[in-house]
Order: sequence, then C-alpha cells, then structure tokens
Amino acid sequence: MPTRKLSKWQILLSEFDIVYITQKAVKGQTLADHLAENPVGREYEPLKMYFPDEEVSFVGEDITEAYDGWRMFFDGAANFKGVGIGAVLGSETGQHYPVSTKLKVFCTDNMAEYEACILGLNMAIDTNIQELLVIGDSDFLMHQVQGEWSTKNSKIFPYLHHVQELRKRFTKIEFRHMPKIQNKFADALATLSSMI
Repeated sequence: MPTRKLSKWQILLSEFDIVYITQKAVKGQTLADHLAENPVGREYEPLKMYFPDEEVSFVGEDITEAYDGWRMFFDGAANFKGVGIGAVLGSETGQHYPVSTKLKVFCTDNMAEYEACILGLNMAIDTNIQELLVIGDSDFLMHQVQGEWSTKNSKIFPYLHHVQELRKRFTKIEFRHMPKIQNKFADALATLSSMI
C-alpha cells in the first residue's frame, strides 16, 4: 500500500522536475563506524563525548579575552511566544551581573536588539561605570550606532537616538560585533525570558 502512494507522488512531482529519492538506511554503518572508533580491548578508554564542529564554529580573535575593563553583552529574541531581552555586565575581576526581561509589546528582532542594548547601558550607568566595551551579535545595530550605516526605518530611529544619548554618559565606550556563538549567555537570557 505505501509503495503505491510513493509512486503516485513520484509521478505528480515529476511534472515539476522534482525527483523523489528514498532515504537509505545508515544505522548499520553508523554503528560500525562507532565501534571502529571506540574498540573494546586492552586499551579501553571511556567514550569521549565531543561535538566536532564546536571548535570550528568561530575563527578569529576572542574579543572577551583582549579587554581588561568592564564588558557588556546583550541580545534580544523575538519569537512566537514573545519578545525577551538580556544583558550581562562583566567586571574586570570576572564577575557577571545578568539581567533579563520579557517585553509586553511585540517588536521586531532589530527593535529587541536595541531594547537589550539600552537595558544593558542603563544598568552600566546605574552601576556608575565610566569605561565600557559593548559586545553584541547584531551587525545591524553595531554599524548604525557607529555611524557606518544609516537608518530609514522610522521605528528604529528613536532607538538609535536613545543609544546615542546614553553613549554620551560614558567617558569611553566601544561597540564591537561578535558572532552569535560567542554570545551564548546573553542569548540564553533573552530566549528564556521570551518564553516565560
């Protein structure tokens, strides 16, 4: 019975130059590869659980290691459950001060990124921090705040203006972009707060 349905779909899809290929079983080969990599014998060692792409995900300098002062990581998350934002202040001594919240108003991803940045900057101002490195994974926000990109979106302009005003409250402030893979803590805060 299932083969008749598959052949019917193959005929219908062939009209649009789409070819259906049945999936081959790979379970046996996977088991054989696993046993070949982890033989049981005199030199038996427990399995090492690793993710092969974890080290390959990012190639470049680690921004967090090169800066000695206060750092602020931020991220915003907009999904079907809501909008969450998170920021983490990192001190010179290595202590972390996280903050996150769920927004009651739905907004776009870029607006959520700006909200998260503003949350973190306000936290740094309240803590009386004068020099700050702001790190985020929003390339859009970073280029706009640094004046490299302009905005034509009337909804984003008030956010950009507010960040520029907050920026004046610091003696030294830098904005740097980092890949999402390195911004895990702020990303997790934003995602969790959006789902609460």
